[in-house]
Amino acid sequence: MSQLSCHEITQAVMANADQARDWLMQMISYPSTQGNEADCQAYIKGLFEQVGWPAEYRQIPDDLVDDPEYSHSDNQQPYAGRYNLVARRAGNGGGRSLILQTHADVVPAGDWEEAFNPRFDGEYVHGRGSTDCKGQIAMTLLALAALSDLGVELAGDLEVQIVIEEEVGGNGALALIRQGCQADGVIVAEASGLNVFPANRGAVWFRAKTTGTPTHMGRRHEAQNAIEKMMEAIKWMLVYEKELIDASVGYPLFERYEAPVQLCLGTIRAEGWPSMVAGECELWGGIGFLPNKNMEEVKQELYDAVMRSDDQWLREHFELTFPRLHNDAYEIDPHHPLVTTVHKSVCECGIASEVYGWNVSCDARLYAKLAGLPTVVYGASDISEAHSDGEKILWSEVVQGAKGLVRSIVNWCGEA
Repeated sequence: MSQLSCHEITQAVMANADQARDWLMQMISYPSTQGNEADCQAYIKGLFEQVGWPAEYRQIPDDLVDDPEYSHSDNQQPYAGRYNLVARRAGNGGGRSLILQTHADVVPAGDWEEAFNPRFDGEYVHGRGSTDCKGQIAMTLLALAALSDLGVELAGDLEVQIVIEEEVGGNGALALIRQGCQADGVIVAEASGLNVFPANRGAVWFRAKTTGTPTHMGRRHEAQNAIEKMMEAIKWMLVYEKELIDASVGYPLFERYEAPVQLCLGTIRAEGWPSMVAGECELWGGIGFLPNKNMEEVKQELYDAVMRSDDQWLREHFELTFPRLHNDAYEIDPHHPLVTTVHKSVCECGIASEVYGWNVSCDARLYAKLAGLPTVVYGASDISEAHSDGEKILWSEVVQGAKGLVRSIVNWCGEA
């Protein structure tokens, strides 16, 4: 374990804290929504050089869209000029390797006019991405700057990845994984409240479609109404939600959640006219699920639930597809050395931290499931701030998080 004292780590982190807050505010000022990440990534690249960890751009190939794990979106664009960012430093040998990962892309501002006009009120930094996830980038940079200032030489390799397109399903992380990134452990920096999460809920979006017989309202009782058929389908979907909840309550690491999983009915539209029986109805929604289910099971079970209906027309005129977000759930043993090392390191810095499962989905599952790498989530702030109007992050928590991250890196990778 590290010979560095908590006092030394604190001093090194605090030496750059005010400057790092300025870095965060400048990052927020870049509206790095999907397709607009380049300027923000260029700025972050300069920050990596400033703290002594030069980074390089990693191109995302356009043929990634053919990958079965690719997440398609409404705003899908070519990847020319849109890069992931990777900083890597080889260790001196004998230590464990580590990847630190987080993302620079953000969700749109919506109706929040001040989303990209950051401000600091003395405690919180306000602005889109402050929590999700530019505050985590600032935390990471603070940790790297401290390692540089302390002159720490690591025994194991350390790679830092700042990706894009996390918000649409993880395509940036997918590209790096397909390009062959490997490590003995991965820390994904997201808003965990400085807790350590060795398991994440999964999430999959679905598209349901019913068809009927479009007819004038005067002959409604002779027709099949696609809206009414969808109402019947929804009834069975909600029965399935209750079954999914019942099967998930008390699942290890997720015991604290009263309803750890859910089925969300998001949007619905029908084809037709107010005085016409609807010929088509389309519903988009999502399902959250725990590692007691895999994604393919959940897809099949949702379809099978609707097929329980006695309505033969519905059974023969119902379509269910999953063309968008598809995040599997994942878990690793909470006693895995990565989990215990990170948690102990954070606690050694005087930070209150727990180990449990996260009822949110993020890039962590890609490293755990696709790359087969031990992966945890750790970062500052509460996820309830993410995507919200008025998104903000408590700056002191970012600073605390950086201290825990320094200790975790050194304890995991070892000192040369």
